[in-house]
Amino acid sequence: MRRRRHNRPKPKAQVKIRSRVNEQITAPNVVVIDVNGENRGAMDIAAALALAKEQEADLIEVSPLAVPPVCKITDFGKLQYRQAKQERQAKTKQKQVETKGIRIGFRTDTHDLLFKKTQAEKFLSKGNKVRVEIVLRGREKAMYNKAKENLQQFLKNISIPHRFEEEVKRGPMGFTALIISE
Repeated sequence: MRRRRHNRPKPKAQVKIRSRVNEQITAPNVVVIDVNGENRGAMDIAAALALAKEQEADLIEVSPLAVPPVCKITDFGKLQYRQAKQERQAKTKQKQVETKGIRIGFRTDTHDLLFKKTQAEKFLSKGNKVRVEIVLRGREKAMYNKAKENLQQFLKNISIPHRFEEEVKRGPMGFTALIISE
């Protein structure tokens, strides 16, 4: 028997927009900001390139959508380094939030529920999201009202203050809810 392969779409690579430098700039007129940060006003591209060469720097298109485009005279290597450094700093400041999962059954005993409650409280205290699922099998699916009550009772017993990110929803395997600490 042959196995089927899954055709999952591949994640698209993020395209980084590169700024145009020196002769790559196509606009006939540009607004120029020099090395000292002074606005030199609008001038044609040939004069702007001559000014950049005179100051021994590059002419970089900073705002291509403006009319006329805004160009800055600076060293292109230093500009790239500063931008990469800012991106690294922004990446380190981002907080990664994980989603932890807790699964309970329709007939889970009280001691097991107590253990899973402490696990959920531990996850919430660390700042993670918690997806609580109640799994229904076979004839248990006929008693979905009781299962929903069991899940809501479990969520009420959690002592750490929390809020719903996703309310209790019915799925094919039972009920799920996503909670996060306040």
